[in-house]
Amino acid sequence: QVQVVESGGGSVQGGGSLRLSCAASEFAYRYYFLGWFRQVPGKEHEGVAIISDRSTLYADSVKGRFTISRDNAKNTLYLQMDSLKPEDTAVYYCVASNRFSFQWSDVYRWGQGTQVTVSS
Repeated sequence: QVQVVESGGGSVQGGGSLRLSCAASEFAYRYYFLGWFRQVPGKEHEGVAIISDRSTLYADSVKGRFTISRDNAKNTLYLQMDSLKPEDTAVYYCVASNRFSFQWSDVYRWGQGTQVTVSS
């Protein structure tokens, strides 16, 4: 069964940091690409970061500030977010994707989402 559950959102001032976690089922962890998308009201889902066995992919808007990583022993995905900006405010979703891409249409399963709010 493919399951992903996020945690770790919250409110922070600009320049601050947050770390998101995503507990994935073993099946999701083994057979899908895990990553993070975000969405603000009225806009489409935006790919933030995705990880494979060999590489990572970041949106241009977060390069150098966000770091995606995973703990294979815990089947857990992380997103370390540093130097946060108000424009990073969104609901963040952990996803299990069929492809190593930022296409929402490739996402097979996503979590309930966690709110990240960055104040100026």
